[in-house]
Amino acid sequence: MKTTILQLADELAQLEESLLKATREFEVYLNPLPESQIVSAINLIQYLYFRSKDRKSLQECLHYYGFSALSNSENHLHRQLQTIRERLGHVYPESALNPCTYKFSRKKLEQNSKLLFGKPAQANMPVVMVTFASDFADNPELVERLLLNGMQVARINCAHDNEQVWMDMIKQVRLAEEKTGLSCKIYFDLAGPKIRTCLLAKGKEEGKVKVEEGDLIWLAETNEGFSEEDVVISPNEKGIISTLEENHRVFIDDGEFSGIVTKVEPGKAAVKLIRVASKKGKIKSEKGINFPDTELNIPSLTEYDKACLPFICQHADLLGYSFVKTPGDITRLSNELKKLALKHPPAIILKIETPESVKNLPALLFEAMKNPPFGIMIARGDLAVEIGFGRMGEIQDQISWICEAAHVPVVWATQVLENLQKSGMPTRSEITDAGQASLAECIMINKGNHTIRVLKTLKEIMLRTAGHKTKKRFIFRPLSIAIDFIESNNVYRIEPVPENK
Repeated sequence: MKTTILQLADELAQLEESLLKATREFEVYLNPLPESQIVSAINLIQYLYFRSKDRKSLQECLHYYGFSALSNSENHLHRQLQTIRERLGHVYPESALNPCTYKFSRKKLEQNSKLLFGKPAQANMPVVMVTFASDFADNPELVERLLLNGMQVARINCAHDNEQVWMDMIKQVRLAEEKTGLSCKIYFDLAGPKIRTCLLAKGKEEGKVKVEEGDLIWLAETNEGFSEEDVVISPNEKGIISTLEENHRVFIDDGEFSGIVTKVEPGKAAVKLIRVASKKGKIKSEKGINFPDTELNIPSLTEYDKACLPFICQHADLLGYSFVKTPGDITRLSNELKKLALKHPPAIILKIETPESVKNLPALLFEAMKNPPFGIMIARGDLAVEIGFGRMGEIQDQISWICEAAHVPVVWATQVLENLQKSGMPTRSEITDAGQASLAECIMINKGNHTIRVLKTLKEIMLRTAGHKTKKRFIFRPLSIAIDFIESNNVYRIEPVPENK
């Protein structure tokens, strides 16, 4: 039976009451937040509730009667709903109207983005972050050209080089700022747990070993009990081997090598390679390893990260938190920063790169809201390997929409114009991806030999898409992240983290 206009009005009234009820039920998240974050946090709760259920029929009905279908209302959902109800004749007292209007939400996100990345070079366009290679430290001409071609954030990865090289990179940025009159933020990425290949037997001296599909390789912490012809790889972090189980998947080098654990023995695990996508078929040292089926009890904040913090906090505007998984991880980093007694600590960028961080995204946002400003990085490299490449498009959209609901700036990272950066020639698909990236507040590009060309191409793409910029979608299917948050009916509780640990 077709929904009448009166039935629609009743459904909208019930939906509004449900949004207000959800706000009350999750009020525990609001209590510790500063006043500046309350409106955004309420909108996030309401959006998560709204997207935890299928709204397709409501959306179609709103379309049918010529109303807003709420398709572009992530950042001001309740107020947009109230506006529709007003068009249907409902009268609100002024005090009942949600202050989170479209204008308020746009301004809030712009302010948060400006606090993190500085004023964009052009309105309605993302800021561009450039990853520094080691040789940037002694190439003042290149760094100056980067600024002139649109770089506004310089990314330094603590997983590489050392403090002297990092300092030289910073000096080059400051020198380029003086010469060009342009400003550039300094962003440091914490290394995080280094789950990387370390060859212990065959290929140890060369730093690489040839393998084929069907081969059996071993994961172990030592080479004890193996011959020189065995392929033995240490994941470079203690405690991983003991958590593996049969049939757990193992990915090496961003999924170039895929395997299944076939046997687990004390101190070692056998892995059968089921796919070798690499043309040369060689596993190299210092490549990443992912264990998507294994719960790894490894702290996101390592001792090496803690040792880097004093230098980072002396020079950084932004601090990227790698492999953050839970609100407790944020608390641990906050405690370490408090020890340094900083007047102006760097703003935190939470890197979403594991299935756990995706599932916990709402809780991570609420925790980070205690100490604004902050941002979210969609770290698509490890994330795609961990959740599966087939889900990457869906998940990066969900993260983007939920962050918009919270008025939190997003960094779109990993493999943006990657082929252009490496070979000088872009693929058709990565041009489309770069257009999608322009929906974020910041775009990160990786290292390569064609950085200037990437910046120029990216600028052209952003200019062409800026007039069409909107995080729009057409069908409001339920979001998995929202379902997990709302239907779990289990408010995320954080155990206190002692400051001296």
